Amino acid sequence: MDNKACCSTDQHPDKPKKQEEKTSSSFLQTWGSGIVSLVILLAGIAADQWGQPAFFQGWIRIGWYVLAYLPVGWPVLVKGWKSILKGDVFTEFFLMGIATLGAFAIGEYPEAVAVMLFYAIGELFQDAAVNRAKRNIKALLDIRPDSASVYRSGQMVSVHPEEVQIGETIQVKPGEKVPLDGEMISEKSSFNTSALTGESKPATYNKGENVLAGMVNLDRLIELKVTRRFNESSLARILELVQNATARKAKTEQFIRKFARVYTPIVTFLAVGLTFLPYFFVENYVFEDWLYRALIFLVISCPCALVISIPLGYFGGIGAASRKGILFKGSNFLDLMTRVNTVVMDKTGTLTKGVFEVQKAVTMDGITTDWLSLAAAMESKSTHPIAKAITEYTKKQGKEISEPEQQEEIAGHGLKGKVNGKHVLIGNQKLMDKEGIVTCADAAGEVNTVIHIAVDQKYAGYLVIADELKEDAAQAINALHKSGVRELIMLSGDKNAVTQQVAKSLGIDKAFGDLLPEQKVEKVEELKKDTNRIIAFVGDGINDAPVLALADVGMAMGGLGSDAAIETADVVIQTDQPSKIATAIQIGKQTKRIVWQNIGLAFGVKVIVLALGAGGLATMWEAVFADVGVALLAILNAVRMQK
Repeated sequence: MDNKACCSTDQHPDKPKKQEEKTSSSFLQTWGSGIVSLVILLAGIAADQWGQPAFFQGWIRIGWYVLAYLPVGWPVLVKGWKSILKGDVFTEFFLMGIATLGAFAIGEYPEAVAVMLFYAIGELFQDAAVNRAKRNIKALLDIRPDSASVYRSGQMVSVHPEEVQIGETIQVKPGEKVPLDGEMISEKSSFNTSALTGESKPATYNKGENVLAGMVNLDRLIELKVTRRFNESSLARILELVQNATARKAKTEQFIRKFARVYTPIVTFLAVGLTFLPYFFVENYVFEDWLYRALIFLVISCPCALVISIPLGYFGGIGAASRKGILFKGSNFLDLMTRVNTVVMDKTGTLTKGVFEVQKAVTMDGITTDWLSLAAAMESKSTHPIAKAITEYTKKQGKEISEPEQQEEIAGHGLKGKVNGKHVLIGNQKLMDKEGIVTCADAAGEVNTVIHIAVDQKYAGYLVIADELKEDAAQAINALHKSGVRELIMLSGDKNAVTQQVAKSLGIDKAFGDLLPEQKVEKVEELKKDTNRIIAFVGDGINDAPVLALADVGMAMGGLGSDAAIETADVVIQTDQPSKIATAIQIGKQTKRIVWQNIGLAFGVKVIVLALGAGGLATMWEAVFADVGVALLAILNAVRMQK
């Protein structure tokens, strides 16, 4: 026992030491060559400027600067050579290699080393910035637990989540992350959903509700029935979505990459021209002077600031949006969001909570049939919010709900079927009109949603069901108006009276109710005939998939658990908050602003210093600033987006 205790105690102090050793080793590996090169360069410059010892002449001086050059220059030369072998000649490695070797050839040894040293340091800063952006997104989303406690053979065993099958029961302790999507078997518990939705307020889930992988259990020991395999969970798919987002490039990013491929060979040939053509036009032509100008020209013209900082800006925008609970499927949609001038929204589940409650049930005179139980039986298999409201209300009335013998859904109208030998119709006014059933005149005066029920072709009664606006619905509409959206339109399958009432209370420009899914598509197609419109459609991602696909930007509201949302939408708003629509537009605009600031900065400084270099007024030191200095400034500007 004592020996074990001693061993255990002795091990703990070593862990921080090992971590420190690993950190210092990583630092030296990354920055070591730059530090060595800098020290040797500074010693050489000091010897040139002040001491001028007799031995520091000729080949010794050249060898000293070659020694300073190799730690930072050799890796760049190797990369350039490998690129040439692959057929990609005109790269930044090629430009830096030619410029610095040329500087050695004409005796500008300190400048040659300085250019390569600062270029290498710039590359390290670029890598650090990109890695930081990647780490931010990975830390945000890669939160899948490594183990799951699953109930097998009468006991709980710990296995990797990939080994758990659908239908098995898992246990999650307080403070643990939920390893897989599952249905609550326990009565209830609170969960921290911030890693998935960006929402800091805990959410309570009750028995029968779906809990998603990545949420943190806060209250008590719970059990879940697994509904999805590990690799099919919402979290896994969202992680994949964000990691692949950078593959879909914005037009600006695509243009810069194409531009760099054309631009680099052009400046190389211009540099060759700048070296030799003055021989025919200038008196007292000195080859070394014009070669030096050409080398400065090459250093300045390196497109690193553009090629690195612009993708980094978009990557930062995607990361910033992710932390706000907004998932962009690509940087092209960040760009497109800045041009959106028309926002079309679904009502239920987008601006309203989609949590319906039965306000009242009205039975017609002379009706003795328990029509409410029959209606609930018809709706018992549906996951629609109104269906859930009807079944919950029926249960609260203490009534039993039977299984329907037959059931047929009539899209945009309702249900028809058979329960306990009786023919039941349940749906909207259109269904009753279609079946030739006369409804109650009082129902037509109701503003809220009315569900009619008929039994054996006889009108039995109706239910009045109301939805509730989301807390930030009004704020969302105001923010969209302020962000420059020209027109806000609401489309709903709900009663037109309800739709118009909601639109008026929120300040929405136009609203259309009583729409079937295909009629929503027709409305958006009609809007798209105006080529000046850039349309974003916001829906719940379940039954709005056709319109999400049709719009210029499809945005799925609260689509975290919806397969249709993740598959169809271009942007997924995980938090279920309509105010995040305006946030997405703002992030898009800020990203584009930073990208264009970097383009302007890089081109502006380069053009000025190129002109000075060609005229013999700029040295290699100005060239270093125009290349590496501008690249670093652009990177620092792009990193702002991550905050």
